[in-house]
Amino acid sequence: MARRCDICGKGTVSGNTVSHAKNALRRVWKPNLIKVKTMVGATKTTLKVCARCLKSGKVVKV
Repeated sequence: MARRCDICGKGTVSGNTVSHAKNALRRVWKPNLIKVKTMVGATKTTLKVCARCLKSGKVVKV
């Protein structure tokens, strides 16, 4: 399963951690995903939603 929000599509982002001595190390930033039971139409489903979508009210918990 991909680490991706089912609502907005936010996923992992890669880049460098740069130290004070300018040493660059590869790393990834992962989204804050939360499994939420919600109503889609008339059925209950579990969605992986990022915290921003949950806080903004794009998804309503059951």
